[in-house]
Amino acid sequence: MRHHPTHWPRRLAFALAAGLLSAPALAADEHPEPGEQKPEFTWEKGPGKMPLGDSIAQLQLQDEEAFLDSPQTIKLLQKLGNPTSGKEVGMVGPVADEEQWLALFEYEASGYVKDDEKDKIDADELLEHIKEGTEESNDFRKEHGSPGLHVVRWLQPPHYDARTHNLEWGILARDDNGGEIVNYQVKVLGREGVMAVTLMDKPERIETSKASFRKVLERFSYQPGKTYAEWRPGDKVAEYGLTALVVGGGAAVAAKLGLFGYIGKLIKPILVGLAAVAATVGRFFKRLFRREDSSNQNGP
Repeated sequence: MRHHPTHWPRRLAFALAAGLLSAPALAADEHPEPGEQKPEFTWEKGPGKMPLGDSIAQLQLQDEEAFLDSPQTIKLLQKLGNPTSGKEVGMVGPVADEEQWLALFEYEASGYVKDDEKDKIDADELLEHIKEGTEESNDFRKEHGSPGLHVVRWLQPPHYDARTHNLEWGILARDDNGGEIVNYQVKVLGREGVMAVTLMDKPERIETSKASFRKVLERFSYQPGKTYAEWRPGDKVAEYGLTALVVGGGAAVAAKLGLFGYIGKLIKPILVGLAAVAATVGRFFKRLFRREDSSNQNGP
């Protein structure tokens, strides 16, 4: 496995934001600030198996993909002014210039989520409550310097795949500045919890990047003993179902207090999740690895 230490330019703030949802326009050839020598982040380039969480899951990385581990993912998000939960277990993105998406992995050790609601998901009702919760949280956003956010429609209504135990949906929103924001998520159910995988890309590219994103998910797997099918009586069971995963990320309070009566509290200021990634991300990856390959050819 090849390790690629690199400095992520301080000015390359492409807003992986939950709440601050716009990306600055930066030149593709922007350089690091003078005097910065020590690499700040170490991206690992595939191929290879990347661990996700503490013996929870793994991701098979392909040759033209790069991976950032959990501590560095948290550090990067914080550096860009984003709230973190400590549940972030890694981030992956393509090196190729023509692709510019990123995928964030977060693990919630909530217990086994029953899928008995799979035929009862009312997408129209969910969307209305998500819209209401988002509007309620706009005062919080504005108090913290972020524009208000307004949910427009489903990009993809919630869909549960009983074969893979994946719950997938996409939301399109707009902020007060007219910028479009996409939140595309897949929740992968496991024996002891849920792996949330969020796709980040510009709205106009999301349909293209979804194809690559799904291929990444095909190479994700829980460790033996952690899969959904391996649940046994006596294991911890989550206090919520599939509907709560869509509207609140899976807060147990949804089951205890009544889901829709507390929708605003569930969604809080981060309903739409991580924002669109600036177009510079893919070019940055390609430039990074081209520079390193050139250095290797020149010898130590």
